[in-house]
Amino acid sequence: MTSISLLQPRFRQLKTLRALAIGLAIGFAAPVFADNLPEVQRLIKQGQYPQAMEKVDAYLSSRPKDAQGRFLKGLIYTEMNKPADAIAVFTKLSEDYPELPEPYNNLAVLYAQQKQYDKARTALEMAIRTHPSYAIAYENLGDVYAKLASQAYDKALQLDNSNSATQNKLALIRDLISTSGKGNVKPQPAPVAAAPAPQPAPVAAKPTPSTTATVVASTAGAAASTAAPAPAPTPVAVAPAPSKPAAAAPNGSEDVAKAVNAWADAWSRKDMKAYLGAYASDFDTPKGMSRKAWEQEREQRIAGKGGKISVSVDTPQITINGDKATAKFRQHYKATGLSSSTTKTLVFVRAGSKWLIKEEIAR
Repeated sequence: MTSISLLQPRFRQLKTLRALAIGLAIGFAAPVFADNLPEVQRLIKQGQYPQAMEKVDAYLSSRPKDAQGRFLKGLIYTEMNKPADAIAVFTKLSEDYPELPEPYNNLAVLYAQQKQYDKARTALEMAIRTHPSYAIAYENLGDVYAKLASQAYDKALQLDNSNSATQNKLALIRDLISTSGKGNVKPQPAPVAAAPAPQPAPVAAKPTPSTTATVVASTAGAAASTAAPAPAPTPVAVAPAPSKPAAAAPNGSEDVAKAVNAWADAWSRKDMKAYLGAYASDFDTPKGMSRKAWEQEREQRIAGKGGKISVSVDTPQITINGDKATAKFRQHYKATGLSSSTTKTLVFVRAGSKWLIKEEIAR
């Protein structure tokens, strides 16, 4: 998965970066910063945007393809109330890194702030297509639909203001929009794995909202318009780190922990037979895709991806209830020019002596 989430300590430092629009809570996505970017992080937090922009431009002068730096630049433009410049940055970022959902999500927020809800919807659909388990994008898309519904009901009442059913529906929609605003702001994952241009120094960027939000993604938000892809950045070889074994959890859940490890190892080896074999026949595929279509998509994303990849997991928290088990853990993904860390939940079902994945959720 290409989604990148901010580590909690980082997120707590950035939670003051928020933006609201059209009564919807807008989550602001922000990458985990490279070691030489903490000063930019501090300046953004303190609202010193011109100084932060100067630092980012200096950083990008030697790393023009770096996704982290470019993502930060989009965030700064957003905070400086320069939406056109922010949209340009996130659009180009989505072209160069179409596998990242967060630039699309941030674009959706910017479009929503301008009341361009159709563009916001399209951008969020792109985020979901890129990362079918991107929960924030689904939630934000629901809020965009709510706003579109509100506009439609308003129009209906202009044409027939005596329609009580429409009045009730409009009241419900407006109540829904208001309750999904400030009072329900929550963090949203944001992306950004940096792929340094000519240098062989892959930058790991994690997408977690710097200005968290629940609705249409953050003002620097991620749903992006799909422009023609720009030339791909020079690939950077990333040596796969050995998969970190998930320690066996207590209460007899060793077999579940082994199943998690086997799944991650098969993914790292690009062993599609073993990887797909880890999923139950009735696996809940994203967006109701057919099993065949889902397998083809995974085959393309894993075996069809050039270079080596590494997937490792931290010790999972496992609970078992009869023939059903849930494993929650931190997943670490590395590939050429991309590094991400995501909270993952796998729901297993027992099939004879095996535990197979019934549901997969990424946060």
